[in-house]
Amino acid sequence: MFLTAEDGGIINDPVLLRLGENHFWLSLADSDVLLWARGLAMNSGLDVTIREADVGPVQVQGPLAGALMSEVFGAGVLDVGYYWLREYEIDGMHVVVSRTGYTAELGFEIYVRNASRDGQQLWNKIWEAGRPFDLKVVGPCHIRRIEAGILSYGCDITLDTNPFEVGMGYDWMVDVDQEPDFIGKEALRRVKQEGVSRRMVGLEIGGDRLGTFNDGSMIEAFTVLDGEMPVGEVTSACFSPRLERNIGLAMVPVSLSEIGTDVQVATPAGIVSATVVPKPFVDPTKERPKQSMRSDEAAAS
Repeated sequence: MFLTAEDGGIINDPVLLRLGENHFWLSLADSDVLLWARGLAMNSGLDVTIREADVGPVQVQGPLAGALMSEVFGAGVLDVGYYWLREYEIDGMHVVVSRTGYTAELGFEIYVRNASRDGQQLWNKIWEAGRPFDLKVVGPCHIRRIEAGILSYGCDITLDTNPFEVGMGYDWMVDVDQEPDFIGKEALRRVKQEGVSRRMVGLEIGGDRLGTFNDGSMIEAFTVLDGEMPVGEVTSACFSPRLERNIGLAMVPVSLSEIGTDVQVATPAGIVSATVVPKPFVDPTKERPKQSMRSDEAAAS
């Protein structure tokens, strides 16, 4: 879901977990939303309590995620649907398991309640269960998420971008006719009617290998050039071992957003050629069959 400002800019893109009829969690990207939510509740006259929960999340992602999770939670965990959740108690720990993630791989997120007390215990539980599967500890796999066209808050999407610019102005994501009102509704209605002047695209980028991950929140963003004219920026980029080429996400003028358009990108190694391509970069037409978690479990047993 999107949280938007009065001008339609994106404040955050959290996952909303509904734990009860009137009990919700916002699982956030990197930014501060707590005070914004409190201000929204107060000025909307809502009778709600907003606080930061004592919860710690950990992700189990990858082709063997289903098999590993079955070892910990039982085979029933494989029935949790995408963007659904289920609550469990294991070894006295209360956890919420959701079928979500940031890698475009098969995967789960595990939220442990009373994290200040049970966080280490849960980590050890998952780590021991993962030994037979050669589990590794890593941070977010940005190569996978860039290949899948998954946007990162802080570089691809920010307060200065709106959902229509980043290609996520679908009616199920941004309903400008919904009731009740929401912050940014009128601004986004105007954007939908008038259109955008720039758009997020996928690029294949020439030159030397860019490495595992470059983005505008960590380094100075790569400038996109039309001839010698700066016209946009690459917000995330990497070398994809799967595709054996450099790929990236970039914000460019609408006039340069058509598939096949050639531009240039100023990288640290110099100016290189680039071409607008479909995204996601891997399986852009969604023709590749989805893997079954249960077939993964069988293959691993």
